[in-house]
Amino acid sequence: MVQPKVIIHGGAGSSLKGKGGVEIVRRELRGIVEAVYSKVSAGANAREAVVLGCQLLEDNPRFNAGKGSVLQSDGQVRMSASLMDGTTQRFSGVINVSRVQHPVDLAAFLQSCDDRVLSETGSADLAREMALPIFDPLTDLRLREWMQERDDNFQRSMAGVIAESEAPETARRGTIGVVVLDSQGQIAAGTSTGGKGLERIGRVSDSAMPAGNYATRFAGISCTGIGEDIIDECLAAKIVIRVTDGLSIAQAFEKSFAEASENRRDLGAIGIDHTGAIAWGKTSDVLLAAYHNGEAIGDTLELAPGTETGFG
Repeated sequence: MVQPKVIIHGGAGSSLKGKGGVEIVRRELRGIVEAVYSKVSAGANAREAVVLGCQLLEDNPRFNAGKGSVLQSDGQVRMSASLMDGTTQRFSGVINVSRVQHPVDLAAFLQSCDDRVLSETGSADLAREMALPIFDPLTDLRLREWMQERDDNFQRSMAGVIAESEAPETARRGTIGVVVLDSQGQIAAGTSTGGKGLERIGRVSDSAMPAGNYATRFAGISCTGIGEDIIDECLAAKIVIRVTDGLSIAQAFEKSFAEASENRRDLGAIGIDHTGAIAWGKTSDVLLAAYHNGEAIGDTLELAPGTETGFG
């Protein structure tokens, strides 16, 4: 038997304004970590625990996934999510799905299918096939943000989406992710997002690619930040492959984030390896992550701005 481990994130980006904002986010992230850890400690496998964690984060309108997702340039919400089971090394995902509560549920369903990544039309058909109730993820805050951008003639290239409803003008790059190691030593990773907001219709997020979410029996990684930067680095798969090839997860993070920093990328990532080591890294100012190492809960909310890696 293995000591279960859990790490989650709620995005990466610029500084959270004020201690109150930090404490609110800390409380919400830690509550979700506790719920996921309780599930995996009770015998759930890594994939089941990851799905629960993603659902809870998708239900929290503070984060840009599920309820509270940002609007694209045409004023519509389109979400993407993926799930990867490290034991079977199976990746599944949906791209630009609308009007569902939990995009991760579709990704989970696709784990057992021959066709495991579906785009907008296919995702909508799958939601109907699964008889999922129609759900509107739009919140008043996200609508107000989009209307303000419309009034400003869409001058910005993305919405303000990192967990901070009090100061959206300083916020960036929201995504949610969960990585779990279960008591059988199995690893899974899941990632879900509403996108960067205001994007061109049809834009595809890294969250539904192995670049942003990847796992094998050696390690699992979920990424957040500028999707195009994550894709250009192929970050999640790169870190996992380095661990698979013999680097420790600490070494894999340090090497990968040094490269990302040199390339001036704006991103973050969380991960767990088969030994139970927990890791995180960022080139952004803030990484909203929390973890349970089997003994205590910790978080990364008050790390110094700039490139940094850490281990729990």
